[in-house]
Amino acid sequence: MTQSDAYKPLTPETLPARLGKLPAMTTRLGEDFTAWTVKEVGDGNLNLVFIVAGAKDSVIVKQALPYVRLVGDSWPLPLYRAFYEHCALTRQAQRAPGTVPEIYHFDEAQALIVMQFLSPHIILRNKLIRGEKVTGAGEFIGKFCARTAFRGSELSMQSAAKKADVGVFSGNVDIPAITESLVFTDPYYDAEMNNHNALLDPVVESIRSNIELKRRVQKMLMKFASNTETMVHGDLHSGSIMATDNELYVIDPEFAQYGPMGFDLGMVTANFLMAYFSQPAHRGNELDEYQGWILDVIAKTLHTYRAEFTRLWQEERTGMLYPTALFESQGHDSSKACEQLLADTHTDAMAFCGIEMHRRCLSLAHNADFEDIENPVKRAPLEARNLQMGMQLILDTESVSDEHALIAMAKDYNQRSFV
Repeated sequence: MTQSDAYKPLTPETLPARLGKLPAMTTRLGEDFTAWTVKEVGDGNLNLVFIVAGAKDSVIVKQALPYVRLVGDSWPLPLYRAFYEHCALTRQAQRAPGTVPEIYHFDEAQALIVMQFLSPHIILRNKLIRGEKVTGAGEFIGKFCARTAFRGSELSMQSAAKKADVGVFSGNVDIPAITESLVFTDPYYDAEMNNHNALLDPVVESIRSNIELKRRVQKMLMKFASNTETMVHGDLHSGSIMATDNELYVIDPEFAQYGPMGFDLGMVTANFLMAYFSQPAHRGNELDEYQGWILDVIAKTLHTYRAEFTRLWQEERTGMLYPTALFESQGHDSSKACEQLLADTHTDAMAFCGIEMHRRCLSLAHNADFEDIENPVKRAPLEARNLQMGMQLILDTESVSDEHALIAMAKDYNQRSFV
């Protein structure tokens, strides 16, 4: 396959012959491509994903489709999203080494990436549903978010380099538009592709009729669309993290853009909270202990983010913002400036968290934590707790000053009944 080839979706049958001459493939799988085995494993909303195995090793081949796979060709999407995923993965590998799969080959014309096959890793969300623990999960996620946030910002980057990188990602128009619609807008009115558990109707009505809530959500949308503080993953949740019992990788950054520092932190926190609220339908006698572990992951994520960001502030603050020439070089302490920035980021993260908790129950593309609970009667009370806490996080963001306040709020809502 060459860069000049016209785009054509791969299939398990055609992949070996089409990719069989690529050094990135043959050096890892063997020269005889007829001996390769190919399995299509894509279970996401957008792309084709293949595991290709040879005598020596296995790789992942990910190819974008020209439409939203979840919906079909009635919702077209540009193939250029593979280019931005490639750009994001290379930057994440530099800014947070060892946290993302290694890229072996990128073909822009075919919108495909050949990358490291993570095994025996599985999707973190599946482990949470099964009640499996991952050692160091909170520390890993906190460091990933802090390192990518800090090193992708003008706290670390020179102004010209940062602006040039913002320019690169500014062409990614259609993918952020999905977030702007599905996350920030659709949950708050009767949008065409919305769906929710009918037993939640009274709760949904209270959310959609709350003008102050919608005002605050739109304020956060304005930040998301207009603020280019750092490169964000853009879709960081438990389904975009692969894990074993003690190792994690972040995947699928095709929604990457430059945006607010608190966005990734808020999104991933929301997905752990949804895992927490869904647990009564998945667990038996070990429910309390496992829910406690999930809350501990949330607390460690937020604590580690703050600690690692502070370390980077002290050791790697070489960009345009808060230069040492204004502070340390004059014998002045910059720690208060760091603390204020972290406080502002946390406030944003809590608002984004509440919004994500809403979208995953009310908009398109729900998550399996709730959707795998087949009985809507059993599911509704758990979803309602999630929705109500999300509403408080949006309306009363400033009061959730740290992880301790967030954990206390989650425990409170976990004991309440709304439907």
